Amino acid sequence: MTTNFFKGALLASVLVLPAGMAQAQDDDRAILTIVPQQLTAWVENYNPFNTTTVLPTVIDFMYEPLVIFNALQGGTPEYRLAESYEYSDDLLTLTFTLREGLTWSDGMPLTANDVAFTFDLMKEYPALDARAVWPKLESVTAVDERTVEIRMNEIDAGLIYQLVQVYPVPEHIWAEVGDPVTYSNNTTVGSGPLTEIERFTPQEYIQCANPNYWDAESLHVDCVRLPQLANNDQVLTAAANGELDWFGSFLPDIERTYVGTDPDNHGYWFPAGSPVYFSLNMETDEPGLDEAFNDVAFRRAFSMAMDRQAMVDIAGYGYPTVNDYPSGLGRAYHSWNNPEVEAEYGAYTQFDIEGARALLEEAGYADADGDGFIDSPSGEPIAFSIIVPNGWTDWVNTVQLAVEGLNELGINASMQTPESPAWTDQLIAGDYQAAINSVTTGVTPHYFMDQSLHSRHIGQSRFQSSRYSNPELDAALDAFNGTTDEAEQTELMNEIQMLIAEDMPLINVFNNPLWYEYNTARFTGFFNADNPVARPVVYSGVPERLLHLLALRPVED
Repeated sequence: MTTNFFKGALLASVLVLPAGMAQAQDDDRAILTIVPQQLTAWVENYNPFNTTTVLPTVIDFMYEPLVIFNALQGGTPEYRLAESYEYSDDLLTLTFTLREGLTWSDGMPLTANDVAFTFDLMKEYPALDARAVWPKLESVTAVDERTVEIRMNEIDAGLIYQLVQVYPVPEHIWAEVGDPVTYSNNTTVGSGPLTEIERFTPQEYIQCANPNYWDAESLHVDCVRLPQLANNDQVLTAAANGELDWFGSFLPDIERTYVGTDPDNHGYWFPAGSPVYFSLNMETDEPGLDEAFNDVAFRRAFSMAMDRQAMVDIAGYGYPTVNDYPSGLGRAYHSWNNPEVEAEYGAYTQFDIEGARALLEEAGYADADGDGFIDSPSGEPIAFSIIVPNGWTDWVNTVQLAVEGLNELGINASMQTPESPAWTDQLIAGDYQAAINSVTTGVTPHYFMDQSLHSRHIGQSRFQSSRYSNPELDAALDAFNGTTDEAEQTELMNEIQMLIAEDMPLINVFNNPLWYEYNTARFTGFFNADNPVARPVVYSGVPERLLHLLALRPVED
């Protein structure tokens, strides 16, 4: 089989008019049109603990964090609800001091009691603890109205980055909620800049300013409007027509299709972003797949069937960066690179169909039943589908290239395209065979490696979709955050990279850019390469988007 037909077909793109695209309304307010997520319909859910169907403007915009650590500026703290934090001498107690005079959007005081209540709620309902912080905590106490003391049961120098992404909720509202896990939170009493839902339909919703926002002087956006757009093609059509202000999407040939439609106002900036990888469900109960997916020889052959450069150049139009590090480290973190890993395992991340075929033959894989596809060493058939969110055209095209490479190798792989919430649910539940996935990054590579490979995250987030468990790797990841000594951390990161490369639990293929486009026709102040204040994206999971919102100013008529 050859990949030439598919690679050629990808060079043409078809623009589809967005169904139900809301037209701009006559309104003299500063209304910012954004696209932080692509879905076939909006579902009204404002629960900030929800990780699947929650609306994308709930955290950061409706609920504000204590602190934002600006990853683009080396982790510099940007204080929000908190004005400071401090560690105890033994590094086991972390104390946050809140700002004076904070209130919720309904005018009620926002105090340390609300923060402690939020953590206690997560302890009582573990399903709310999306970042799995409670296993590392001993207690969370409101010392007084402005002081919160968090006691950890072990030293973890990286835990603060998770703790500050627990968004406090108002005790006077949530204490009356019967089931906070399923609660849709239509009261929308929050702490952030935008708490008021002015309009909601499955095709569009509008979220407006908090009347009691503590930092109202910094907010110059009256409302955000979110049109329902289902895929990248619909986003491109709306963007090229000048209907969007701030969004993040894969746009083919962006200089022609977007910038060229309004060179004075249309811009983009693609800083290095998250690792993208294929995961094989190592807890599958299908005999052939269980045998293959838990065999490092099969995973290495899978990796060698990946034409990473084609994925970047054709599926990604050159925007991503090839990740051929055997550990998945990626070029953004090259300062941490262990060269011994590349020397020993680098061959397994190179595109080499013949080498992959020889590796499989040596491991006992052969076409036992004559159907043209290999079977496992014990004779069980191997057939699986790779799931990818519907409408994510660059990833869909990446999976198509992966399937072609695997088919050429004699592996019976295919593709399925569920909606993104269903894809997320399948990854968390382990209800899938293979998938393309990505993981968010942090100040050091430890964060994404821990999120995607530490066994404690199995069933807790979509990042640990491989459901891989290695006690030795778990111990090394834990030890990294057990010290603040740079030399010790470097030594541990060298070990972590070697352990990952040796077992190849994930098949990394490239690093996504941070997808970010903007339109200065109605607003100014957008972050870009000439104004690199923080990560610029609008989608959820990057708290710096709050800083970006507050930096925007409407263009004066």
